[in-house]
Amino acid sequence: MSLEDEIAMMARIPVLAELDAEALRILAFSADTRSLQPGDILVRRGARSDGGYFVLSGSLSLVRDMETNREVGVAMAGDLIGEMAMIAPTEYPFTAVAREPTTLLRIARTLFQRVLREYPGSAARLRTTIEKKLAEFNAELQTLAAGTKSD
Repeated sequence: MSLEDEIAMMARIPVLAELDAEALRILAFSADTRSLQPGDILVRRGARSDGGYFVLSGSLSLVRDMETNREVGVAMAGDLIGEMAMIAPTEYPFTAVAREPTTLLRIARTLFQRVLREYPGSAARLRTTIEKKLAEFNAELQTLAAGTKSD
């Protein structure tokens, strides 16, 4: 896959779509490429995160409980795992296991934050997007809370 193809895929992710074209180019060029074989574990539930993973090809099972092997989701080509981990320390809420040969870009938090410092317009647009998402989330919580009070 060419660098231009990777950039085009990344631009479809809402968080990354806020970045300037050159900022996206730097992320795609500077991110570490990681290849997994079926059954390989990318991240374990509860592990501290230091960045996100963009799936270039293949797919990952997202498993909450490895004992029951209950899949709670699937990350496919074009998906981003750990978008908030690119901004702040978090813990992974699932274990991600390769379902097939899978190639990913690891976007380290330090790289992402450096790009935001170098492209303040991108940072401002991203901040606005995150503020909007938080406001929507807060509104959903208030709706849920109001629904439980009337029960």
